[in-house]
Amino acid sequence: MFEKIKSWLNQQGIEFKEVSHEPTLTSEQSAKARGEDLSIGGKAILMKVGDQYKLFVISAAKKIDSKAIKKYFGVKKLRFADSEELMKLTSLVPGSVPPFGKPFFDLELYIDQSLITNQKIAFNAGSLTNSIIMRMEDYLRIVQAVFFNFSVE
Repeated sequence: MFEKIKSWLNQQGIEFKEVSHEPTLTSEQSAKARGEDLSIGGKAILMKVGDQYKLFVISAAKKIDSKAIKKYFGVKKLRFADSEELMKLTSLVPGSVPPFGKPFFDLELYIDQSLITNQKIAFNAGSLTNSIIMRMEDYLRIVQAVFFNFSVE
């Protein structure tokens, strides 16, 4: 997945920085390994919204606001995907999912408004040991996403 992401970004003409690091299991560990502030981390979270799976991206410094997501989609049921569901839909382990829907995953992508004011975004790129840091402007240009507020401090 890491090589696919790098290849795709190169095809899009996107400049990015690769960071190889020790395996990181939390957003805090990832930020420290990258030498970046936690707030620029783009945390991708797979959730089951009603009967459908959707991918949400928030700042690693924030938490999901379940009420906002339920209200936005008009559903009563919402939960995090478990590791088996994550593996089935992305072929990746928790913590390694990059903040992209298509062309990598057949999942609708939603980005929290608070993230888009950052100058850059950093994320684990398909593994727990490889990260990418790129300009937010470039990220927003190449993703197909819907933007709304679904985070809390």
